[in-house]
Amino acid sequence: MKITDSTLDRIAELAKLDYSDPAARAVILADMERVLSFVEKLNEVDTTGVEPLIFMTEEQDVLREDDVVPGDVVSKADALRNSPVKDSDYFKVPRVVDKG
Repeated sequence: MKITDSTLDRIAELAKLDYSDPAARAVILADMERVLSFVEKLNEVDTTGVEPLIFMTEEQDVLREDDVVPGDVVSKADALRNSPVKDSDYFKVPRVVDKG
């Protein structure tokens, strides 16, 4: 596939790149055409009967389940007792969002 000047200009505009230098423009144009040529070769590969790849490894879920351990739970009163600042039954924290 041949990349036209207008296509390269549009890609440069979208990527916020400057290809005003003719030497740099020629290099990037050649590189892009080489990449597109490789992708076109990949499109020619017969993938009949090949299952799509969903995961890169056989492991899908390596995280453990969250289990509540009886007796290992902090009570509301203990949590509030350890809080430096509280307001009734709530933790009081510094403002982090300015509504101004």
